[in-house]
Amino acid sequence: MGKKPKKAGDTPRKEFIFQKRNYIFMFAGIALMTLGFILMSGGGSDDPLVFSTDIYSFRRIKLAPTLVLIGLGLEVYAILLNPYKKD
Repeated sequence: MGKKPKKAGDTPRKEFIFQKRNYIFMFAGIALMTLGFILMSGGGSDDPLVFSTDIYSFRRIKLAPTLVLIGLGLEVYAILLNPYKKD
């Protein structure tokens, strides 16, 4: 019930938790979220007394938040993706 003595050349191989495929999905998710936040920005008015209806455009209300949510979903998928699983 004793432990086996370790050999001099028997060192554990260090591996990363994520592989190349995981990082590709992570960077794609970050890119989609960044694009969504860029599309959400702006729409202000130069004069604070004048109301601008540009904040209610399709781009800011529907498209940008959808891109951010898809990016977050891609991040979750990238974290849960098993790179060692055979296709």
